[in-house]
Amino acid sequence: SVLWSIVRGVANSIRRGEVQVWALDPKGGLELSPGEPLFARFVYNPRRWEDFAELLEDALEEMNNRIDRLRGLTRKHTPSVAEPLILLVVDEMANLTAYMPDRQLRQHIAGTLSELLSKGRAVGVVTIAALQDPRKDVLPFRDLFTTRIALRLMEKQQVWMVLGDEAHDRGAACDRIPKALPG
Repeated sequence: SVLWSIVRGVANSIRRGEVQVWALDPKGGLELSPGEPLFARFVYNPRRWEDFAELLEDALEEMNNRIDRLRGLTRKHTPSVAEPLILLVVDEMANLTAYMPDRQLRQHIAGTLSELLSKGRAVGVVTIAALQDPRKDVLPFRDLFTTRIALRLMEKQQVWMVLGDEAHDRGAACDRIPKALPG
């Protein structure tokens, strides 16, 4: 999977203490639990939605503290053991942005994620997320993800949603990937 490929790619940095993975798996840990020993933080219980919000609020607080420390010194964070890159890994983002039953908490989480996505990368708080449904009502802030990867999608319009208006015409025919072809 794409998420696991990214985690594997930073495994040596995790081992050295230069990267911390904070994982959110609102499907009860079904996808990310095998990596729990690698994670500095792991939230997975959909019966406790507030735990997801708390982890994201902690990431937001760390991001804002780093902004305060780095202001006027540098525009780019350099990961170290003293101040590792925080990699927020979210499997099935829609559970947090569209399907969560508590509307107020869902809106709070969406606001927190939007702020993390708009400011976090420069100070070493990076968010990656997986999503099966790219519609704007499922992920209203999808444009804040500066890098996007599309696997098999259901229709041509979804390719446009994920990769941009002309992506399909330039060869990103993700809607034509056969169901039998994994990945």
